[in-house]
Amino acid sequence: MNDGGTQQRWPALELVGTIRHDGNGGVLDDLAEPAGAAAWLAEHAEHFTGPAELPSLDSELHAEVVALRRAARALFARAVSPGPASRADAHRLMPADEALARLNAAAALDPVVPRLDWAADPGAPALVRPLSSTADPRARLLAALARAVIEFLAGPQREQLRACQAPRCVRYFVKAHGRQEWCKTSCGNRARVARHYDRQRAGAEG
Repeated sequence: MNDGGTQQRWPALELVGTIRHDGNGGVLDDLAEPAGAAAWLAEHAEHFTGPAELPSLDSELHAEVVALRRAARALFARAVSPGPASRADAHRLMPADEALARLNAAAALDPVVPRLDWAADPGAPALVRPLSSTADPRARLLAALARAVIEFLAGPQREQLRACQAPRCVRYFVKAHGRQEWCKTSCGNRARVARHYDRQRAGAEG
């Protein structure tokens, strides 16, 4: 069985991946506290709004960001169904209709205008980051997060989305090839060790 190699980076996958295993059977949440969430957003701002546009993350905005992440994870779980969802929150997912409504409402906070760039001659035209239509940085942030999730789930990569089932892992990943079972090599190693241990234990008990 093959493990995944280097994964293309999707902003929506990065957002959903802020819930992750701690290596010891527990789960870490990078967005649990406002300070941690602000640090994560600053690190990933280039994929959403740009660092200069990030608003101050007060308790209200922090709750909105976390709720959007929760909606995204609920829809990721729906996307991998009937396969297993991430073990981090499979038992307490937001209802899919509520997740869709929250995601679409957030995206609508900032209707954007596409912009074409064609500076090089005879270079090809390119779509650059759409222009915001609101002066509210909070709305821009929430809408950008929501659009990233919408674009991911509406794209072809959704068909290859899986929840890693290696021991202790709670990540989602996009399969890079047909035989990939785990999100990364270390997860594949742990899974093989666990299977070997289970076979040995079953043999001993038999």
